[in-house]
Amino acid sequence: MKVAILSRAKDSYSTRRLKFAAQQRGHKALVLDTTNFGIALESERPELYFRSKRLSTYDAIIPRVGASITYFGTAVVRQFEQMGVFCLNSSNGISNSRDKLRSLQMLSRHDIGIPPTTFVRDRSDILPAIIRVGGAPVIIKLLEGTQGVGVILAETMKVAEAIIETLHSAKQNVLIQGFVSESRGRDIRAFVVGDRVVAAMRRVAQGGEFRSNVHRGGKAELVELDPEYERTAVRAAQIMGLKMAGVDMLEGEDGPKVMEVNSSPGLQGIETATNLDIADTIIQYIEDQVAFPELDLRQRLTVTKGYGVAELVVPKDSDLVGKAIADSGLRDKDIVVLKLERRDKVIPNPKGARELRAHDRLLCFGKLEEMRALLPKRKRRRSRKLRKQDLPGPITATEPPPDRET
Repeated sequence: MKVAILSRAKDSYSTRRLKFAAQQRGHKALVLDTTNFGIALESERPELYFRSKRLSTYDAIIPRVGASITYFGTAVVRQFEQMGVFCLNSSNGISNSRDKLRSLQMLSRHDIGIPPTTFVRDRSDILPAIIRVGGAPVIIKLLEGTQGVGVILAETMKVAEAIIETLHSAKQNVLIQGFVSESRGRDIRAFVVGDRVVAAMRRVAQGGEFRSNVHRGGKAELVELDPEYERTAVRAAQIMGLKMAGVDMLEGEDGPKVMEVNSSPGLQGIETATNLDIADTIIQYIEDQVAFPELDLRQRLTVTKGYGVAELVVPKDSDLVGKAIADSGLRDKDIVVLKLERRDKVIPNPKGARELRAHDRLLCFGKLEEMRALLPKRKRRRSRKLRKQDLPGPITATEPPPDRET
């Protein structure tokens, strides 16, 4: 097997360990600087060039795309995907996880614990936003920060407001997060490969520092994860679309709270803390998966007119509750269940004898019209009648002119 490690830091610990692990397992491994690629686009001929020469054939790539080249790096990974090369992490997964706001937006619609978070721009919204996440102390995060840089703990409302206003004036986008006091100065890093957590460590801040990142001087120690933390880490990585991820979680009173999902997690801290050969585990996973390049179900399964992929949730008052899939009538409607998801587990390709329960999530392929009929009707918000005080008054000299239609 021929593997390319996309990295601009060929001498870094993680890059060297991955290359060594691949070679130890009898594979050819090369480190290629991501910025030296060129993308060539022609009909039915997606190609890549490296240092102006056409790239030879590779079986798999391990992307380690730095934050400073996210756009170009994900474009290169996307091109490998179009060429049918197995990518340990997809371009879409890297993009999802690199954007802190987008990743939390994606997690928020699932049964995944996250710290209360808000995002505002108008100055008048800052104080209400801080109150909304629980008040001071509050965490302020730059959207572009990494390794603990750009993370600020504001102890009072006034300080928080001043910091956010200053960052906004400098054209910086910031997240405002509630402070999980019971986890102050420590967090959990779970290293996910495929559908399991292969290693986990607890990072503990030193001195008066509240950030536990190893790059900030935090100490790491081996930890045995509770099943709920394992489930949360794996689900968070899957929601992002990542096959390898470092999932950072706070230990809240009511369970794990995901702070961040990292698509290029470092190996040094966690291999040192756990004494596990994680690089070898990654290469083993690639060996098992290399025959199955990344594909988009929506692109592959919606070729036939009127058919597609959809996720259905079984309502608690549905006739489907208590019935086996084979007796549910779904197959008679030309609907096939590809995956069944419950709070505590994911069941791929469930058998016909599997009994459906309330709130089960079913990933289905079939007739869109039939699946649409199974969706619960959305409750429409009633339109409020306009009152006299809602109407704009006469324009004064200090008010801007009305918008003109274009």
